[in-house]
Amino acid sequence: MEVNIGIPEQDRKNIVEGLSRLLADTYTLYLKTHNFHWNVTGPMFQTLHLMFETQYTELAAAVDLIAERIRALGSPAPGTYAEFARLSSIKEPSGVPPAKEMIQQLVQDQEAVVRTARSMFKAVDAASDEPTADLLTQRMQVHEKTAWMLRSLLET
Repeated sequence: MEVNIGIPEQDRKNIVEGLSRLLADTYTLYLKTHNFHWNVTGPMFQTLHLMFETQYTELAAAVDLIAERIRALGSPAPGTYAEFARLSSIKEPSGVPPAKEMIQQLVQDQEAVVRTARSMFKAVDAASDEPTADLLTQRMQVHEKTAWMLRSLLET
């Protein structure tokens, strides 16, 4: 059945392209954060292990919300590692970095997700797609706060 929600098909496709990048960034960050949760060591182990668990749990819920928005707009959501690797701006780690480097990478990655979300507002606003705008705003708030909290761990 044709999608008739008051957003023209081409606008929906443009928004879906952005949401697909956001989904790929979020899923890649989920996987990276989970990896760091498993492999963190050092004097901050307990703090980081628990913090990373909180973060990857939140990201796991977020990927579902983003994918469901893509589906509501009438498109299939990307769902393979190959698609995520092609679409994501998040770099996978090589090996297991030290805890401080894990934190630094995650700050950069959280900020990258914010930039991906922010880049979509022009298309979303032009299409009067308030549900997507709301989703983007919520995701930006989470990622900006998480980046701030991680950054705070690096202050001396």
